[in-house]
Amino acid sequence: MRIQPQNIICTLVTIVLTPFLWMIVFPGNDLTEVDLLEKHLAELRDRLHYAESLNREREHDMLSLRNQIKLMLDVRKQNNMTLMFMRNAYEKSNASSISDRSMDDDTLPKMARDLLANMSLLSSSHVDMSIPNMFHYLPHLIGKPDSIMPAVKYSQGRAGVSIVIGIPTIKRVQESYLTKTLQSLIDSLSEDERLDVLLVVLVAEADDEDYVKATVNDIIFKFSDAMNAGLLEVIAPSRDFYPNMNELKDRFGDTMERVKWRTKQNLDYTFLMMYARSRGTYYVQLEDDVISKPGYVTIMKNFALNQKLNDWLLLEFSHLGFIGKLFKSTDLPFIVEFFLMFHKDKPVDWLLDHLLYVKVCNPEKDNKHCQRSVADVRRRYKPSLFQHIGTYSSLKGKVQKLKDKDFGKGVMHRPHLNPNAEVSTSLRVYDQYSLDRAYMGEVFFWGVLPQYGDTVTIKFIPPVVVEKYLFRSGNPEHPGDRFYNTTVEVLLSQSGKVLDNSNPVTGYPQADNGFYIINRFDGDSGLVEGVMPASFGLIDTMRLFVQSPSQSWVILSEIFIKEKSKSSAT
Repeated sequence: MRIQPQNIICTLVTIVLTPFLWMIVFPGNDLTEVDLLEKHLAELRDRLHYAESLNREREHDMLSLRNQIKLMLDVRKQNNMTLMFMRNAYEKSNASSISDRSMDDDTLPKMARDLLANMSLLSSSHVDMSIPNMFHYLPHLIGKPDSIMPAVKYSQGRAGVSIVIGIPTIKRVQESYLTKTLQSLIDSLSEDERLDVLLVVLVAEADDEDYVKATVNDIIFKFSDAMNAGLLEVIAPSRDFYPNMNELKDRFGDTMERVKWRTKQNLDYTFLMMYARSRGTYYVQLEDDVISKPGYVTIMKNFALNQKLNDWLLLEFSHLGFIGKLFKSTDLPFIVEFFLMFHKDKPVDWLLDHLLYVKVCNPEKDNKHCQRSVADVRRRYKPSLFQHIGTYSSLKGKVQKLKDKDFGKGVMHRPHLNPNAEVSTSLRVYDQYSLDRAYMGEVFFWGVLPQYGDTVTIKFIPPVVVEKYLFRSGNPEHPGDRFYNTTVEVLLSQSGKVLDNSNPVTGYPQADNGFYIINRFDGDSGLVEGVMPASFGLIDTMRLFVQSPSQSWVILSEIFIKEKSKSSAT
């Protein structure tokens, strides 16, 4: 059933306006609630744009299919007319048997010869304009429908995730870093992140079937859990996807081996982008010789959703090469087309620079204006989330000891996806390191000189059943800025109502205002973590309560509150 445009518009208007009507009817003064709403709206916006792009693609497919069916019917009609013409000509001929002599081109009537000669052009003869497609840039694919499909594919079919990460890999003469890369990427994921991301490995050695088979089997053996869970997929392109590399022209004085290498890399990247585009909201390009920081998926997702303007084209999480480049999946079609147009001419990182220049730079303005324009759509996150670990390049004989200096600055904060809540504090906040941004995983919280009675309060909306919790204070640059004599306290809730302490919970001391003290920060490590007692049920509020004044500021670098799943809580 085809979706009507007016229905889509009505649905979009309803979805967009509903949150604002809610804010008008139920006004609130808490900034965190507004920020959370803006973040959810941003995520919804990007997912809607992604769904719209898929819907447009399906409409294009239907139109193309309809045109092809019409073409087949027209061809059949013309064939029938040709056969009738040939039959009449045969009956009038003096020849006793046309089958007794060979039928060359001169034997066929002119109409038949013209029809056969133009059979490949019929598709364009019924329309006024011909729309460019990938076959214009890769003409060797014509007549090979399987060439644009993976020749090897191991997949559980995961789709609808927030982020798809593409990792192309090829055979290296000296050393392979693929296992280290995959191990780091998987180990750096939290339980929630593993459900909202997809890793796709492209084994791009189409001419070496033994290597492809060995690499695929090695990945399946070492990462079977990730493969079975749908977190990790492995594909390999068809040999027919690549053109004859011996026909490439030399550019910029490079060796022919380098020209072949970079041309193939361009095609590898576009193949991955085309494969991954329909699987998630964002696409991230990586290489097969990197390591990652913990929580990198949440950081990338939050950084994308927290962009105040949605006109960005590229978000960077490393300044090296083509590592850690995040795109909207809706932008991938024109990025792929641009790369394909010039895949024989320049390296992929140069092509990306050119694309941005063409997109936003005014040739009548100076270079500084161009740089500012590019910076508006090419936004960088610091510190870097990925580090290059490879010494030997995938280009034979090339040694590169490139390191991202921003990666070595240590983990200043660890982000998590926490339950919806209003957060507040009595501490004076330093600069932009606010509690609400720390709770959403954007930065760490930084407060000035805690005094007795200061609090960090997290009020859940609605109350939740907490499975476990962790609060980490201090960070590598300021290890002494931590909570010392500070307790973790909870306020219980039942059926949406806060419980007083008239019915005390056995074994836990009571604090003021109905709170129970359940744990205390370790002064040496600045850490507190624990499992929430099952008997507590719904938690209305958690808070950190300072029991004595401190001589140092305080940093809260990690806030992790895991909500118990509804199936487990019932």
